[in-house]
Amino acid sequence: MTYDYDILFLGGGLNYAGAVTAAKAGLRTALVEKKMEHLGGTCLHNGCIPSKMYLQAAETVRASKKSHFSGSIRLDLAKLDEEKESMLSMATGAITRQCSDVELIKGEGVLIAPYTVRVDTRTVTAEKIVIGTGSHPFIPEGIVYDGDAVISSDEVLGMQELPEKIAVYGSGAIGLEMAAFFAAAGVETELIWRHDTLLKKAHPMISNQLKKQFEKLGVTLLPEHSIKTAQKREQGVHIVFEDGKEHSVPKLLVATGRRSNTDVIQTNEIEIGKRGIETDVHFETTLADHYAVGDCNGKIQLAHAARAEVLYVVRRILGKKPDTVMMDSVVKFIHTLPCSYAYVGKTRSQLQDEGIHYHESSVPLNGLPYPHIHDADLGMMAVYSDEENFIVGAELFAPQAEELIAIVAMAIAGEMDADLAKRTILAHPTFSESLEKCFLHL
Repeated sequence: MTYDYDILFLGGGLNYAGAVTAAKAGLRTALVEKKMEHLGGTCLHNGCIPSKMYLQAAETVRASKKSHFSGSIRLDLAKLDEEKESMLSMATGAITRQCSDVELIKGEGVLIAPYTVRVDTRTVTAEKIVIGTGSHPFIPEGIVYDGDAVISSDEVLGMQELPEKIAVYGSGAIGLEMAAFFAAAGVETELIWRHDTLLKKAHPMISNQLKKQFEKLGVTLLPEHSIKTAQKREQGVHIVFEDGKEHSVPKLLVATGRRSNTDVIQTNEIEIGKRGIETDVHFETTLADHYAVGDCNGKIQLAHAARAEVLYVVRRILGKKPDTVMMDSVVKFIHTLPCSYAYVGKTRSQLQDEGIHYHESSVPLNGLPYPHIHDADLGMMAVYSDEENFIVGAELFAPQAEELIAIVAMAIAGEMDADLAKRTILAHPTFSESLEKCFLHL
């Protein structure tokens, strides 16, 4: 069979990184995306990039309230949105230029048969197909989403003005980050979630400290509240909880997770599971030569994981025999203010659930001058090693935890034991020196 392309990428999120690599290697490459202005995906346009920009702005507002500052500032959301759009336009342009050797096909792509994709009225074929169609916000049954009073993560980063009050439903990454943003920006904020604790699987001390941090930000916490129905009415969003109690808020952000986009699969030769498109460790689906990467395979919904997956797939297709992507080694984090939560490798709860004997070294940041300067008195760090004292994981709660965790990620990738880690002398005064203390106590 003669194919139109050597490789075709369905979806233009982090899939584009694989397309660029394939094209540079000489493969006839195509990428199908329904909105070319959205090239780069959810993370870039209405996810992790703009959310961090917003959190940085809110942190300035929060920090300005310290007693050694006089006066007050208010976040102009319309101007921030304008700046965000300018940044995203620049980034999208840069990605488009990187794809100069890739044929970009605009349209709704659907996999209708092996090696065959229909894009609107056009049909194209490829010897290899990489599916990277991302995910969409999940709205629980009973909640009437209207994109105005009841919004999702798709709308929250496009708002033109701060609301007087907002309720955030969900305690995952999006819910926690947006609750921190609104509260730090001066908005009356409620956080509603179904469980009794925050970050239920995190180190218990970190869960407790995160709760205290939200209380310090002024967030009203409503644990063990499951929304049965929510709908816009004249007086605002009317909420009925599972226990029958009623509640009203001007605006409700539904942050109850995201679901894999699998509707593009219209052949039964590719199996779809509860979390997304089923793949093996090489991200190959149940149909040979067809791969699924990123959010759509339901493994880890993180942009850097998607990038690692698609680059692994392309390198393997090119015959380069790359090392298998170790999903436990992917850094995961939630950016809250002023401390963020980050972890890599095995967490304490995972080690306990799997019955693995481990050593724990934890260091609270309370009482240390440098963390105090950065309002990180609630912070803490925990590092874990196995029976042979090899570093196997860490959980950090500190400002810029997502950056600090890289030290541990590299220690795990390099199969470093505690004795070797103890030889590392980290700078003072920094947050990293608390990691040094963790290593010394293993």
